[in-house]
Amino acid sequence: MKGIVDPEGAIGSSLFGGAFTFPVMVARRSALEHNIATLAAFAREHGLLFAPHAKTTMSPELVRAQLDAGAWGMTAATPSQVLTLREFGVSRIVLANQVFDPAGLDAIAAQLAADDSFEFLCFADSVAGIEALSRHAGARPFQVLAELGHQGGRAGSRTLGELLEVAAAAQAAEGVELAGVAGYEGALGSAGEVRAYLHRLLEALEHLRVRAPILSVGGSQWFDVIGRELAACQARIVLRSGAYISHDDGYYRERTPYTRIEGELRAALEIWAHVLSVPEPGLAVVGFGKRDAPFDEGLPVPRGAVADATVLKVQDQHAMLRLPPGSPVKPGDLVCFGISHPCTAFDKWRVMPVVDDDYVVVDLINTCF
Repeated sequence: MKGIVDPEGAIGSSLFGGAFTFPVMVARRSALEHNIATLAAFAREHGLLFAPHAKTTMSPELVRAQLDAGAWGMTAATPSQVLTLREFGVSRIVLANQVFDPAGLDAIAAQLAADDSFEFLCFADSVAGIEALSRHAGARPFQVLAELGHQGGRAGSRTLGELLEVAAAAQAAEGVELAGVAGYEGALGSAGEVRAYLHRLLEALEHLRVRAPILSVGGSQWFDVIGRELAACQARIVLRSGAYISHDDGYYRERTPYTRIEGELRAALEIWAHVLSVPEPGLAVVGFGKRDAPFDEGLPVPRGAVADATVLKVQDQHAMLRLPPGSPVKPGDLVCFGISHPCTAFDKWRVMPVVDDDYVVVDLINTCF
């Protein structure tokens, strides 16, 4: 299995003691525990229900840790993820997309019919989406959040009138129940834009005749604004942030709300690899690449002995590193990198060691993508 030689002997051993091959991505236990506790406390202190987005890790161990810390439920992006979370034992799931997958809807309907304790919510931003849900509903109805988007954003009705058409269709359709409104603010570029968008969501909610409505929002960039702006809302506010659990050394380090409010999140993920070649002055080739670390929202970040270097590019299995003049880096050195954008990190590893601050392996987390 990628990255691990001896699963039986890994726990309690040093990361560098021979149970692991390199490259290997590791998660630091202290950072994971800190981040989970930090967002759980933020949600609690601001009166928010928290359904962390499981697409970041799809790990049964980390999902359980989030639930044990007080998460109200978990969020998924696809029907397949919903079914996987059910295998993890999750009993309340928000599918933060409109769904047209017939097999997926049938499987979720079967789950609802088989287990009265299973609570499921999904989004819709079109009458066609409501009709698809109605066709595949079973013994218990699909609960729906009408999604309001914004110009240039992702999904979601672009106007209040369009959203109200979706809401009316949901209230009229068999096998569908309207539960509230949803949105996603993560693509907006300023706090002012986020505030204006949140007020549009509140306006939409005021037009719905729903008992105990839900208003679901969430990314990992603006939850501070959400906590302030929605504090007095009478709806149940469900926050869906996901990347916070491991944070990063790049994209989210620059964008976290903890650049604006008191507190911090800590980067939990590191990738370790050997220097394979120093073929010319100032250039090193390191033995990890696109199959091992995310590269879509920023390249890996050199740390430790190579902290003053720069990653020029990553290829399938190689990273090209620009070294400063006089760098002592040589072939065979084992070097460390942080990552940028954790949502495309965990899926590259089926098993990931969890280490303490002395790099003793204390646990293994599994991923199920």
